Parts: sequence; structure tokens; C-alpha cells
Amino acid sequence: MSVTPLVTGFAIGLGMIIPIGVQNAYVLNQGIKRHYHMTVAMICILCDALLLTFGVYGGAVLLTSHPTVAAVITWGGVIFLLYFGSSMIKKAIVYQPSEEQKVWSKKGRSMVIATTFAIALLNPHLYLETIMILGSLSGQYVGDEKFMFLMGTIAASVVWFFTLAAGAAKMSPWLAKPNVERGINLFAGIMVLGIAFGLVYSVLVDMNHV
Repeated sequence: MSVTPLVTGFAIGLGMIIPIGVQNAYVLNQGIKRHYHMTVAMICILCDALLLTFGVYGGAVLLTSHPTVAAVITWGGVIFLLYFGSSMIKKAIVYQPSEEQKVWSKKGRSMVIATTFAIALLNPHLYLETIMILGSLSGQYVGDEKFMFLMGTIAASVVWFFTLAAGAAKMSPWLAKPNVERGINLFAGIMVLGIAFGLVYSVLVDMNHV
């Protein structure tokens, strides 16, 4: 059995997941604060694996054939992205280290877990990548090769999120400096808002073509 689908899936998976987005920004922030960051990484991997499996084994076709479901996911996610992105920009502008630490220290494991699931499952950009794009790309494979492609994409998620969480925690003495953290929040917030506006634009363009 050829390992090419595995390597291809891994490479494409990394290409999709590395650019800054909602999940990456959240994992990075949790790593900087060393606050359940490995738990956050594991949840992101789990959600990625479930959505990737769904996409590879028919999810892309299902969503394409049910535009109402896709629309609900997209618009609900856009609202969430706008809120999350604007919140990060606000943190960058009115950042107060002592107050930030108090707020984060009060967030227990259950709150962190719930927030992580919300970020993963209410993010339409993630559905676009895992189900629509990677799911469609997997159509060139069948049988064991399709499974190998799926394993490659999941492996990319595992490597990236654990590396990001552990790396951020390792570098937290530097990354946690006020100016650096403000810069990260500002950049990530702008990128998240860009994703949200990009989704709105794509939906409006599609509507004009109908």
C-alpha cells in the first residue's frame, strides 16, 4: 500500500491549519498563559478529526446538497467570529496585565473546555477547510488510500496543535510581555475579522450568481 496519500494528506493538512485563525489564536493564548493549554490542543485535535472524517466520507456532498444547513453554519459562525475577533482587538487596545491574569485564573477547566468546543464547532472557516476542501480533495482516493489520506490530515492536526500549545508555553516568559501579547491579540483579531468578512463576501457573491 502506497504511503503517498498519507504524506499528501499531512502536507495539505498543515497548509490548511498553519495560517492564523480562531483556533490557533486561542491555543496560542492559552499556551502563553499555561492555562489548560494541552487540554485545549487535544479538544481542537478531536474536533478536527471528527470533522475531517465526516468530510472525507461524504460530508462535503451532504452539505452541498443541503444549502440551508450550510447557510445556518456560515451565518452563525460569522456572528461568532465577529464577536471573537473584536474581543481580541479590544484586549489589545485596553490591555491591563493584572486584570487579565485575574480573569484567566478564574476560568476553570470546564469553562475552558466549553469555550474550546465553541471555538472549534462554531467556526465556519473550519467547516470550509475540513469538510468542503479536504473532503473534496479526498475524492481522488478510494478504499485504503482514502483512509491513509484522512490519517495524514489528522496527523497534521496532532503535530500542529501540540507543537503550538507546547511552544507557546515554553516561550511564555517572552510572549507574555504586555507589548508582545497586545501585538499577538491585535494581529489575531484582525485576521479573525478578515475571515468573517471574507465569508460574508463569498456568500453575497454566491447570492448574486443565483
